[in-house]
Amino acid sequence: MSKFSYDVVIIGGGATGLRAALEVAKNKKISCAVVSKLFPLRSQTCMAQGGMNATLNNHPEDGEDTIEHHFRDTVKGGEFLNDQDAVEYFCEQAPECVIELEHMGMIFSRNEDGTIAQRPFGGGMFPRTCYARDYTGHILLSTLLTELMHNEIPIHSEWHFHSLIIEDGRVKGILALDMKDAEIIEIKAKAVIVATGGAGNLFQDTVNATSSTGDGIGIAYRAGVPLKDIEFIQFHPTSLAYKGILVTEAARGENGYLVNNKGERFMKRYDPKKMELASRDIVSQAIQQEIDAGRDVNGAVLLDLTHLGEKRIKKRLPQIYKLVKDFADIDCTKEPIPVRPAAHYLMGGIDVNKDCETNIKGLYAAGECSCINLHGANRLGGNSLMETVVFGKRAGEMAALYAENEPESKIDKSFAKEADEEIEKLLKRKKGTHYPKIKRELTKTLEENAGIFRSHTSLTKGLENLYKLKEQYENVILGSSEKCYNYALYEALELRNLLDISHAFFVSAEKRKESRGAHARKDFPLKDNKKFHKHSLTHYKGNDNPKVTYNDVTITSYPPPLEPKS
Repeated sequence: MSKFSYDVVIIGGGATGLRAALEVAKNKKISCAVVSKLFPLRSQTCMAQGGMNATLNNHPEDGEDTIEHHFRDTVKGGEFLNDQDAVEYFCEQAPECVIELEHMGMIFSRNEDGTIAQRPFGGGMFPRTCYARDYTGHILLSTLLTELMHNEIPIHSEWHFHSLIIEDGRVKGILALDMKDAEIIEIKAKAVIVATGGAGNLFQDTVNATSSTGDGIGIAYRAGVPLKDIEFIQFHPTSLAYKGILVTEAARGENGYLVNNKGERFMKRYDPKKMELASRDIVSQAIQQEIDAGRDVNGAVLLDLTHLGEKRIKKRLPQIYKLVKDFADIDCTKEPIPVRPAAHYLMGGIDVNKDCETNIKGLYAAGECSCINLHGANRLGGNSLMETVVFGKRAGEMAALYAENEPESKIDKSFAKEADEEIEKLLKRKKGTHYPKIKRELTKTLEENAGIFRSHTSLTKGLENLYKLKEQYENVILGSSEKCYNYALYEALELRNLLDISHAFFVSAEKRKESRGAHARKDFPLKDNKKFHKHSLTHYKGNDNPKVTYNDVTITSYPPPLEPKS
């Protein structure tokens, strides 16, 4: 067993983790390192295309944008389930964070006067989404990684996060597995920041990378941190049909049209004012209803960009042009793109406050794995990439401050011993259920019973299937006892996290008997502010059903509208 020691360890090599590390490193008294199962440039962030929201007002011809407008758009888009103190902080910090990125060297697309270009995104009143063509996430990640290397911050890639070391209500470090030989690595730390991203691989049809398996969420959940609002999973309206490839909202921001098999711009039936730039829950639900009504084209609708012209498409959306050509053999300058909703983003996650603190001392979380209550019941496009920077920075700041005042402590040796025994048992087991079979059944269960529209019947059926899968996992087998880069081992460990998150999801979703944002119930189609204008908190109870409690939503200046009397 190898041992390391840092004041702060950051788990996750995406934009949130890298930005957190940069902030920690500003405190020269504090040592830090990044631990990631991937090299950072392969993280989920690089798949983010469209941009990041900030009130820069670089398109005055479209009116004067304000921080208050950004705040109200976010809260309204989130169906008023957002904690408004967190939204206020986010909207206030966003412009400064964009300028910081610019000074780091991030290459944004520009207006003719040299200012950062901004385009409209769904749910926004103004063009406020800063972008780098349609490669924004990749360029953001490259910028942060370059800055990290310049600051000589250690990055331990291909180390798989195994567990948190917690004693007496405070974190003391983590255990990881070196993927090259399955060696247990003990990393002592005064503070830990979890920045491991989302869990899109709960679903068969997802635009997330295969690495989005909820590792940090599942591990924090089992360690005693509740999951907040875990029933809210966003479906992106426009994935390239049956390919698992995102077609960025920027395509609609550039004035792309959605049409059905009759050639109708059907969004006029669902949101005649905002049309294709309605919030993602509305557009996803509209597309699904068109498909269910038989107005589809082979299970999809069509995204038409042809009227934009070849020059504009290749200049503003070069990645989309290439992806659609390579994976569907479609020239989107000449014919429309078949699109359908796919699982995209987890609004719920590890319960934290706006300072990214959990209920365990020294443990922080930020980015998609966390639930700061920024997005509420539905995230606006462009807010998540900005969230990685704003709250990655905040998590780093708070963790460094905590670590600076926290004394050194010892770690009980039993943590590493128990982990090593668990891994050896998993590698040597010969009889049981092969992990891919459980994974296939799990994603099928989520896809069929917990998609865009849900009901008591579907959620109950999904939960019953989940019980069987969790029972099978007790005797999961890998098919290989090798230790050198045995990806079966790590995929089996990831599967445990997905199973536990699914359990929390099904129980929490069944208990929320209303429709709000991305949580649409066929049997409860209306919003119920009286009973459910609250955050769900799902508490781990082992193989028993988790306990669900509720917390009030923080309202500062924008109360939800009164419901009409029935």
